[in-house]
Amino acid sequence: MLRFKLVFLVLASLFASFGLANATANIHIDLSTQTMHVDSNSGSYSWPVSTARAGYSTPRGSYAPTGMERMHYSRKYHMSPMPYSIFFRGGYAIHGTYATGALGSPASHGCVRLAPGNAKRLYDIVQAEGGSISITGASPARGARYAKAHHRNPAHYASLRHSHRSSAMAYAPVRHSHRVGTVRSWQYHPFADF
Repeated sequence: MLRFKLVFLVLASLFASFGLANATANIHIDLSTQTMHVDSNSGSYSWPVSTARAGYSTPRGSYAPTGMERMHYSRKYHMSPMPYSIFFRGGYAIHGTYATGALGSPASHGCVRLAPGNAKRLYDIVQAEGGSISITGASPARGARYAKAHHRNPAHYASLRHSHRSSAMAYAPVRHSHRVGTVRSWQYHPFADF
């Protein structure tokens, strides 16, 4: 019986130490608050982040890191530097940014941006422990800007056709007559019928 207990304790301690060695850092990104919370063997951290701005999206869900690069340059966005990149879904990554003034608000094309020092710390943690990434929430709506629409009646636009004071348009109008003028003649007389 004593031998059975001893074997049990040895096996239990082996499994416990194996579990600790393979523990992964938990990385949680909240799109609503634009923050990241990290729980790891080296400690717990909370950092401001920037995720996708209007017109782009940061994918929600649970992920595991798929690749890491100490310095990556985005071929998609004009060779922009992405220090301490942790890729988690295709081209999406957690990485450092030099635009630290934007942290805490949506500003990226979909990646999760961190201050360079925090990105390095997270990179080192994930390299040592591995990691699990969860992304929840929705991008905050506050501070969003929308273009104001100007509504004018059709008579306003009709008056522009006969006004020679207006500046040249950025496009050439379609001519419906059999005589088509040159672009240069249209530039000098945009409302003339050729």
